[in-house]
Amino acid sequence: MKIELQVLGHALRAVADEMGAALVRAAFSANIKERRDCSTALFDEGGRMVAQAEHIPVHLGAMPDAVAAVIERKPDRREVYVLNDPFAGGTHLPDITLVSRTDVGFAVTRAHHADVGGIEPGSMPAFSRSLADEGIVIAPTRVEAGTLERIANQTRAPDERLGDFRAQLAAHRLADERVADLCARHGVERIREAMEELLSYSERVVRRGLARLPDGRYAAADVLEGVEGDLELRAAVTVDGEEVEIDFTGTSAQHAGNLNCPLAVTRSAVYFVIRCLTDPDVPASAGAFAAVHITAPPGALVNAAPGAAVAGGNVETSCRIVDVLFAAFGDAVPVPAQGQGTMNNLTLGNDRFTYYETLGGGQGACPEADGPSGVHVTMSNTLTTPVEALELAYPLRVRRHELRLGSGGAGRHRGGDGVIRELQALERCRVSILSDRRTRPPAGARGGAPGTAGRNLLNGRQLPAKTSFDLSADEVLRVETPGGGGFGPG
Repeated sequence: MKIELQVLGHALRAVADEMGAALVRAAFSANIKERRDCSTALFDEGGRMVAQAEHIPVHLGAMPDAVAAVIERKPDRREVYVLNDPFAGGTHLPDITLVSRTDVGFAVTRAHHADVGGIEPGSMPAFSRSLADEGIVIAPTRVEAGTLERIANQTRAPDERLGDFRAQLAAHRLADERVADLCARHGVERIREAMEELLSYSERVVRRGLARLPDGRYAAADVLEGVEGDLELRAAVTVDGEEVEIDFTGTSAQHAGNLNCPLAVTRSAVYFVIRCLTDPDVPASAGAFAAVHITAPPGALVNAAPGAAVAGGNVETSCRIVDVLFAAFGDAVPVPAQGQGTMNNLTLGNDRFTYYETLGGGQGACPEADGPSGVHVTMSNTLTTPVEALELAYPLRVRRHELRLGSGGAGRHRGGDGVIRELQALERCRVSILSDRRTRPPAGARGGAPGTAGRNLLNGRQLPAKTSFDLSADEVLRVETPGGGGFGPG
């Protein structure tokens, strides 16, 4: 029986993986088709995540809140709901989620759409002050005839948005068919038992991993480079046998900018760290995090109130939460040096097109090895858009894309190098940059040297870490991403 349940568990994970493959292959935008900025998952009837494709870590802890918000609407079989409200299970507004019923629960897709309206093309403004500045807010809404068309028509490049919506719908139809087939072959009750076994297995694995960590309380702090000054993050970690508590008391209050996190994003960052420290291969399910308890004061940067701007919180603050938690756990067990600690979000567009990408950098060195170079670290798991695809689809030219050699920190093991990316505009557009680690470089560990801080430049002139501005045709934007810290004395 246990062998059969394991086989069925793998079958459920395969459905989530196939959903992701279908979404990527059918998508219109380079952001989903090339960068794979999307996630897919299956949930049981109680709204517990059973299986997630290995896509975007920042979606890990937020999807359950989206399913919970839909469950409150009591959806019927075969109904599909759409939402992006960060305070009803979303992350930030470009991440649009679809939730549908299956025979034994729910199927979910979440995809970053390259525009959802707002004050800047690409919907990732550097200077947003409220959620309304960042685009349209979609409360959980049943998808009926014309629903997705009405949403797309409120965005820039609506045909591309609609194409990506249809790709998400295709993934849901596939999930419905695959789950129905499993139920027909094995019976609904058997599939439910397999879901329970997956949840129980993940919980056992994580609890065993936590039990191997030394009991105690460990604390750390770090900062984000806000538009109007640094913002502090504090975390205290208490390990007690097979349980762990993460307390963010002392973290800065939410601010007037967009580095605020809804609690769902904070959970995602915490869960990512716990997976790394216990068993990175544990199936991503609700069971894996049953032993994790999070305290985040309401109104703090990591638990912002509804209406707060959050575009940068999802992508930048989530990375810093990971850095703070690894630093705290580093007092108990060896952890890597800090990686680039930013997604280097770059958005370009006008009324005709919108383009969004994140850029890789250096990973921190490990106790046993150098850090890899030019990779997306911590909460991002996307790819870099290939030069050919970018230039084919958009009025942009990639003048330079190479490793930023020597930017990794020195040490017994070197940190990975960042990258250099130069883009030339072929027509006038707007640019928004949300980046970090521009004044405070990634730290080394156990005597290793820090990596080199990142830089943003326009025609050779240095820009702030977070900015929005006009880019004229033929002007050149250059982003140099941070290198990772080194590990141990050299």
